[in-house]
Formats: sequence, structure tokens, C-alpha cells
Amino acid sequence: MSDILRPDWPAPANIHAFTTTRLGPGVSELPFYRFNLGARCGDAPADVKANREALRCEYRLPGEPLWLHQVHGIEVVTDDGMRGSDPLADAAVTGIPGSVLAVLTADCLPVLFCNEEGSEVAAAHAGWRGLAAGMLEATVAAMRSRPETLMAWLGPAAGPARYEVGEEVRQAFLTADANAASAFTPTRPGHYLIDMPAIARQRLAASGVSRVYGGEHCTLADIRFYSHRREQRTGRMASLIWRT
Repeated sequence: MSDILRPDWPAPANIHAFTTTRLGPGVSELPFYRFNLGARCGDAPADVKANREALRCEYRLPGEPLWLHQVHGIEVVTDDGMRGSDPLADAAVTGIPGSVLAVLTADCLPVLFCNEEGSEVAAAHAGWRGLAAGMLEATVAAMRSRPETLMAWLGPAAGPARYEVGEEVRQAFLTADANAASAFTPTRPGHYLIDMPAIARQRLAASGVSRVYGGEHCTLADIRFYSHRREQRTGRMASLIWRT
């Protein structure tokens, strides 16, 4: 079993991307189970630092990833705003070779982007709040590439067979787009299963991005992945992308 998940998409050869799993070469103890890369989930700082160093060495990253201070918003940082550490944002865009972008998740939807020329990449963190508020649209708008030249990969997230939400979540999506109703399946009074990858595809298509891949890996069902909803106190995977 592989310790990373690589996107199945027709990206140019100079685009490098993957999502980590619990199975990586880490040192975190329970409940963070080995390869936690999140610095804000309660793990020992020294263990997170060791795991991030192992990430760079084991997978031969060209540099330290840009670690974002994610807040379930729609802020996007671009090359001009990448100075300093942990910018307050939930997505990043770059055209600089060797600049590694990263988003951390444990049920939220990570979305990686590149253009067909391989000259620009982006990474976005889209939990239900960010997805409803327009995180993916904001990321596409921040990229210099035309939307029709982009492709996107949907990483592991809480899947449509297990991710139950309340009426307030459904209404947050329907208020923005009535077409989102097709992504909700009733379960019990006032509750629904939500298909976040389906909503992501809808939002991306509306933004002009028609080539969308992935979305089949469920963090709640697959023990390789961290899941906040399944375990409450747990680690974070990183979804990373860069160009050479």
C-alpha cells in the first residue's frame, strides 16, 4: 500500500503533486498516528517539525512548502503575498518553479490546479464553509491562466456515502445556487448526506473549468486518511503541488 496518493490526471510532466497519508515516515504518537503535518491540531510541535523535515527529504521536495494558516475562508495568496510564514489564507497560487504549495485537510476537500502549459499551479482548502462561500471560484479568479486552460484534481475528503450534515449546511449552498440540491440526499429529519465533490464540479464548471478529476477517495471510509469527524482529535494530511 502506497504511503502517498498521486493525482490521476493528465497534467504536464513538469507538474508534481500528491497527498500524504498516515503511512508516511513520521514520528507522531496517538492519536496523531505517525505522519501528521498539521501544526494546529494539538500534536507535539517537535513531532510536527520532524514530520515536515521527513516530508521534504523522503519525497525530495525542492523546498519548504508554503504552509497556510487556514481559516475556512476564501482568501487566496499569490506570489506577491508569499513572503513570511503561514499567511492567513485557504488557497495559494504560483508560477514560480520549485515553489511548493500545500493545504492541510482531515475531511475537508483539497483541490489542486494546474494549467495545460505547466506554468502555473494552485492549491485550495475547501471545507463546506469555504466551498459554499466561493473558495474554488476565488482560486480560479486569482490564477493568471484562463479558466478553460486549467485542470483540477479533487483529493480525499469526507465522501457522499458517509458525510451527513444539517439543514443549515444545505441552505448555505442552496442560497448561492439552487442546482446544489442534487448533491444532497435526505437521511433523517433535517439531515442530509452531502456530495462535496459533486458541488465542487458544479462550481468549477460555472467558473469555466471543465477538466476535473479525482473525488473518489473518502476520508471517513479509508483508514489511510485522517478524519476529524471519525476520530475528533487527529492529524492532518497535506496535499502538495509544484512545477519545475
